[in-house]
Amino acid sequence: MKRFAATLLTFAAIGASLYATEAAPELNSQYHDSSKCKSCHAAIVNEWSGSYHAKSHYKHDEYLRQSMEYYARKTRKPINAVKVECAACHNPRVAVTSTDINYQIDVLMGLDEGSEVNAAVSDSSLSEGVNCLVCHNVDSINHDLPADKRGVHRIKWNPVGIMSGPIEDAKSPYHKTQYRDFFGKDPKQLCFVCHANDRSTENFVFANTQKEYKDTKKQCADCHMSPKKEGVASNLPIDNGKPKKRMVREHGFVGAHTNWLWQDALGIEAKKSGDSFIVTLSNENPHNIPTGFGARELILDVIYRSGSKVIETKSISMTQHYTDKRGKPTIPHLASSSTDDMSVPAQGSKTFKVPMVKGAGQVTFELHYRLVNDEIRSLLELKEPQWSEKKFINRTTIRL
Repeated sequence: MKRFAATLLTFAAIGASLYATEAAPELNSQYHDSSKCKSCHAAIVNEWSGSYHAKSHYKHDEYLRQSMEYYARKTRKPINAVKVECAACHNPRVAVTSTDINYQIDVLMGLDEGSEVNAAVSDSSLSEGVNCLVCHNVDSINHDLPADKRGVHRIKWNPVGIMSGPIEDAKSPYHKTQYRDFFGKDPKQLCFVCHANDRSTENFVFANTQKEYKDTKKQCADCHMSPKKEGVASNLPIDNGKPKKRMVREHGFVGAHTNWLWQDALGIEAKKSGDSFIVTLSNENPHNIPTGFGARELILDVIYRSGSKVIETKSISMTQHYTDKRGKPTIPHLASSSTDDMSVPAQGSKTFKVPMVKGAGQVTFELHYRLVNDEIRSLLELKEPQWSEKKFINRTTIRL
């Protein structure tokens, strides 16, 4: 065992540095969590607290947790090393931004207790996921890095106590403020720090919302936060004893988990052509639908009726399935290939045929969305009902 450990330690000398990327500045109690922000920014913090940004932590998202544990088992990496990898986007303020062979040896030999890595991933300041400081403590974004460098590896932090935002004349008695273009003029730059170029262990790109994006005028924030509207960013009485009115956005970060956002997200048209129907799904959004992660799913339910009686139904799944280098089903993060992309392209459409059923006098086409397809839900053993729930998008009916 000693000879084995010595060999590994020799190899470790050429391993990657523990601090390949500059970690976020250490927080003091004044900025430790969102409760410190809430006294001045109550409305914004309340909106954020119900978002999936607030839940982007191992403990709060079953899909994330099960994916990380599956990934750890298949790669034989320590779970805390996987947490550090995923923290690049899910917990960018993590104090350690990479691990090396030294840490893996320590775990193997049971010597990792009290390590910097274990302390970093268990820090309570990470439990809020992508919180106020993750976005508003960013000083600059490095656009010149290779595309596979995402999240914390792409940003430079402000010193603790300096906040960035979209308001040029903002002032606070509790922290310094500074305006940044990636909040004011082009906030999608900040979104694409994480929401772009997701790659597997095999360097397979399985999601890239930034590459899909077609509308340079429409911001991610216009839909996933809100259009700018009159409100208050701070409830401090700085305008003649009252909070200052400003043009602000909601901070709910609504997305794929939000049912109402899916209603009419895609258009649907159908017309009879011989013994089939031509169905067209249209997408006016600036990115593909679905987008963001692999294994999302569109489901087209086709309901054939004769009078009021349902005589047959068909369900058509539009999703991607992922395989590893041995050709076996896997999760996107471990994939070397996938089936064809079935998403509807940004500001485009997708058309396909659906067969006619004899005796049908009316056919209804109902389009739904699911967060995860059956295959991934089974691989990850997901239990929460939300992963199998069908979210209604649109419908159309043809009478024959």
